[in-house]
Parts: sequence; structure tokens; C-alpha cells
Amino acid sequence: MRFSAAFVLLLTVVSASPLPKKEKAAASSSVSSAVASSTAAAASSTSTATAATGGSVLTAAAYNDFQISSGTAGDAQTKANALFSAIDMNNLASVSAADLKIIKGIHDVAEDAEVQAFNPAVKAASGDAATALQNGKIQNKVLKLTAEVLGIQVEAVQGGDDSDLAAEQTKLANNIKLDTAAAGQASTAVPFDGTS
Repeated sequence: MRFSAAFVLLLTVVSASPLPKKEKAAASSSVSSAVASSTAAAASSTSTATAATGGSVLTAAAYNDFQISSGTAGDAQTKANALFSAIDMNNLASVSAADLKIIKGIHDVAEDAEVQAFNPAVKAASGDAATALQNGKIQNKVLKLTAEVLGIQVEAVQGGDDSDLAAEQTKLANNIKLDTAAAGQASTAVPFDGTS
């Protein structure tokens, strides 16, 4: 069943209107039921349109401002999830194109930081410094993979491909396990010039 945008808007306004007074409630209950049914049908048929027009809740930022590798190991999952807390995880179809671009940008810049900054720093360090840098690298990987998994989930709900989802979820779980095993140890970030 197809509805025009004007009809859907009308249904939304009507369904959001205050309830009628008691004496009018009986007469309008069948109309309210019909409106509610039509609104539900319209909402399900326009989920793709909602995704394309959803409001943005994320803001692009410099990697050094959102990196999660500083401090101590053990809480990378919590820190990574906090970066995406404004996303409605129960309605990924509503994620805007701009937010999806930022999610992918976080993945990309975290991957670049891993390859171009963490790997050389870990290789050049030794002892406790190397361990702290390795812990920072693992936390960065949790950030990268959290963004990757979220991006795949959003794309899948919006009609894209999710063939890589299981593999990326496995990588994420493995890195969360490594981070948790190092809980309480020092974790060192590396400066990196990049933006989400």
C-alpha cells in the first residue's frame, strides 16, 4: 500500500493530537483505530525514506580528540560504545547518511592510526613502554572494529550487504577479550593527524 507524503504527514499530526474528551471518545475511537493502523502501515513502508532523511547526531572530530587508548586497559568496549551513544541502536534504519559517513570515518582513521602510528611505535619500544603501547593499540582496534561492526549493521538494515558482519564481530570480540585480560595495565595513545 502506498501513501503520499502529505497523507503520512496528516496521519502523523492526527495521531500526535491530544485525546478527545470523554463524551467524544466513543464516537472517535473507530477513527483513531483506523488512523493508528494507517500510521503503522505508513511507517513500515517508509523506513528507507526515514533512514535517508534522519537527523544527524554525530559530529566529525580529530582522531586525537576521540581516541580511546589513553589511561588504563580493560574498558575499551565501554569507551568505544560511548562514542556512539547518540545513535539509536534499536532503530539503525534511522541513522542518517552523514552519521554513517562519520562512523566509517572513525573506522578509517583508527585503522590509519594503527598502521601508521601504533605499529611503528610498538616496534620501536621495549619493556613497559611497549606493553602500554600494545594495550593502546588493542583499545584502538576495539574502537576501529566497533565502528566497522556498527557501520555494517547500519548498511544492512538500510538494504546493504552484511556478509562481513560475523567476521568483524569475531575480531571485535577477540580484541575486547585481549583488552579485558590487560585490565588495569597502562595504556598509551599515540598522536595521529586524522579526522572522522
